[in-house]
This record gives sequence, structure tokens and C-alpha cells, in this order.
Amino acid sequence: MEIRLKINIVSDLGEPFMGSGPLSLLENIVRYSSANRAAKEMNLSYVKALKMLNRLEKNVGQDFFIRKRGGNQRGGTELTYHGKRYIREYDRLEKRLRQHARREFGSFMKRLKEGRVHA
Repeated sequence: MEIRLKINIVSDLGEPFMGSGPLSLLENIVRYSSANRAAKEMNLSYVKALKMLNRLEKNVGQDFFIRKRGGNQRGGTELTYHGKRYIREYDRLEKRLRQHARREFGSFMKRLKEGRVHA
């Protein structure tokens, strides 16, 4: 038995803007230097990917991207220093939350087996 978490950061209005989907999109942009290709790799429409990216920038209040216009040969998307740092810090946060959840779940299961969990 294990515990699984779905971690999302939500805006003040309760709208999710950061989680596993946007994280994968950011990582793919780093990998391919293209928001369009990153979206395709995730089977997302380019429009949906742009909405996710714009929502992320708006909620964090920082520019994440350097966008170069010009089509397949000259265009592309790169992450700013802040965008790259955000990936690292979010990944660190997510790992720490998962570790904490596993420890707490282990304690819960131990108490359950010992009969110490009360209704």
C-alpha cells in the first residue's frame, strides 16, 4: 500500500496554475527550445500550452520565457533564469512534500496496525 499525491499550486481565486502538467511543459521547453514542440510531445494543442504558460507567468508575476519569432528555423522559446530556477525550486518542494507524506502515511499505517487509530 502507498500514498499518492496530486500537488497543485492555485491562485488566490482557487484556480490551479502549477502542477505536473505545467512542470512537464516547462521541462520540455528546456529540452526542445520550443513551446510548440514541447506541447506536441505532451499531446497538447499549442493554444492550450500557451494558456498554461501565460497563466503561470501571470500568477507568479515573473517572466519565464524568451520567445523568438521566426518559424521552425529561426524561432523558439527559452526559459529565463527565473523560469529555470522555478523548475528547480518547484521540483524540490514537490520532493519534500512527497517525502513528508510518505513518512506520515507510514506512521498512520503503523498506528492502524497497532490499533491506535480512533474513529
